Amino acid sequence: MIAILDYAAGNQTSVLRALEFLGIPAVVTAERGLIETAAGLIFPGVGAAGQAMRQLQASGLDKILKDWTQSGRPLLGVCLGCQIMLEHSEENNIDTLGIIRGQTLRFQPNLQEENGRPIAIPHMGWNSLKFVKPCPLFEGVPAEAEFYFVHSYYVLPCPEFVIANTVYGREFCSVFGRAGLWALQFHVEKSGPAGLKVLQNYYNYCLEHPYA
Repeated sequence: MIAILDYAAGNQTSVLRALEFLGIPAVVTAERGLIETAAGLIFPGVGAAGQAMRQLQASGLDKILKDWTQSGRPLLGVCLGCQIMLEHSEENNIDTLGIIRGQTLRFQPNLQEENGRPIAIPHMGWNSLKFVKPCPLFEGVPAEAEFYFVHSYYVLPCPEFVIANTVYGREFCSVFGRAGLWALQFHVEKSGPAGLKVLQNYYNYCLEHPYA
């Protein structure tokens, strides 16, 4: 079973529906006991970093997340969840979870698209990934696949954690992490067949690496 962390941050239901479509057992929950029974944890989210951090801290879910990652169990951060896995966000100028070293920065309005036009903020639409290193989440995903993004801020993790980049006005990190601990800037649950394949690969990884 996959646990989807419930901290009132928006897109848990859409992640649940994507997993159910794949036939993957999943539950949206904030209960530590239920989370502890899961093979893997998904940490999604939409909205503002400050509000999300206040909710996580008030509910104690920030500690659950840190304990989970320190134990080495599989975690997948998505969109806002991806951003606040780092140490600090320019959005609301707030210290975030610090699970991986790095920060979240705002797209600057003076950036331009390839045709010279100013970029629109938020970045909203389909974009491809340029891989820096292989990642088991993307096994069987076509190299030309595109994924759905909606964000006004981008992540800047320490270079050793960068897995893939995307270009929108500038090149930014769109996938980062290490074995069993991944973060995706795009909405994997809204990214069509390629996104579903990523979720299936994550579930397969969780089954192949059971927590001892």
